[in-house]
Amino acid sequence: MITRRGFLKGAAAAVALAGRRSSANERIQLGFVGVGSMGSGHLNGFLGNSEVQVVAVCDVYGVNRDKAKKAADDRYGTTDCRGYTDFRALMDDPKIDAVVISTPDHWHTLICIAACEAGKDIYCEKPLTLSIGEGKALVSTVRRFGRVFQVGSQQRSEGNFRQACELVRNGKIGKIHTVRVNLPNGPEGGGSPDEQPPFSLDWNMYLGPAPYVQFNKDRFLWNFRWFWDYSGGQMTDWGAHHFDIAQWGLGVDTSGPVKVEPIKGELPTKGSYETYVNYEAHYEYANGIKMIAGNPERGVRFEGSDGWIHVGRGYINASDPELLKIKREDLKEHLYLSPGHHADWLNCIRSRRQPICRAEIGHRSVSCAHLGNIALRLGRALKWDPIKEEFPGDAEANRMITRPYRAPWILKG
Repeated sequence: MITRRGFLKGAAAAVALAGRRSSANERIQLGFVGVGSMGSGHLNGFLGNSEVQVVAVCDVYGVNRDKAKKAADDRYGTTDCRGYTDFRALMDDPKIDAVVISTPDHWHTLICIAACEAGKDIYCEKPLTLSIGEGKALVSTVRRFGRVFQVGSQQRSEGNFRQACELVRNGKIGKIHTVRVNLPNGPEGGGSPDEQPPFSLDWNMYLGPAPYVQFNKDRFLWNFRWFWDYSGGQMTDWGAHHFDIAQWGLGVDTSGPVKVEPIKGELPTKGSYETYVNYEAHYEYANGIKMIAGNPERGVRFEGSDGWIHVGRGYINASDPELLKIKREDLKEHLYLSPGHHADWLNCIRSRRQPICRAEIGHRSVSCAHLGNIALRLGRALKWDPIKEEFPGDAEANRMITRPYRAPWILKG
């Protein structure tokens, strides 16, 4: 639960924040939590943006933290960028208006909730959560504190994905009956021996709410994705992107399916990685539309009574190429037109509107991935109530909606 003290602290910070943003020309003060692979990419993007100033960076790995601080200091010609190991210290900094969070998945929710309580707006990488229960708590907290929240599902801000969804929602391929969410193969690998962590790494803080294990390089940096304690494999890593487009095109991006059935789930046969290598799950929506998710193809394919549209990174194809020549102004239903994922977030921080991929949308998108993993791990079909966000009458499945946290970490919301 959010305490009264926490609520008042966040409310006070929000009032102060609004006051500091009274001038449209005043730069937004940004802090970064997690500045490894994805975080450094966001950092470099924002360092080139005159609307913001990066004033703080946080990472449990000193190599990443020091590199990020140097990048910010070099950009501004100062030594003023503050470096933190503990995200809570960054959240206590009253000069920071908004934060960009690019940690491993198992940390997203706790850090986002802390940012809400501190009155800061949030850009958080996908997959938004490690569990459906985390997503429910996070959405509630974002609403309560009135934060501007952008999930890093940047495909929504790319023109070809919006075009595909607008054509589908305007009935240009007829009545939709199937959506195919095509995802990459999961990797096999790992198996390195445990060892001492690097000198500048706070391994205990890296693990955070996850179970304690000895340091192993296979669990560190990019490869955290292939361990259940920190992520959900390609089903969540790429699924968060493509389920998002599937649900946007169907017009159900604040809801979800009513049934999920596991078709194929092959785990690694060697090494230490844990998540699925080959996998397939079938979903059904209340209106009868089927969604098929699995590997090894890419992109999202909408299939209707009058044709199909297939969209992915850098391309869009259709059964009838003439469909792609339809002008946007000739369509009746228009979707959110984003100026770019970062720019959209910054615009909304100033206007106090919600951006193109707000917290609830990101939660519902990755919930599809979580549902698929739960069904695969249980090995049976499941019914799902997208309103109550629970498995009706299924205690075993409902226990998998949440994940236990290692003390002293607790989930608020």
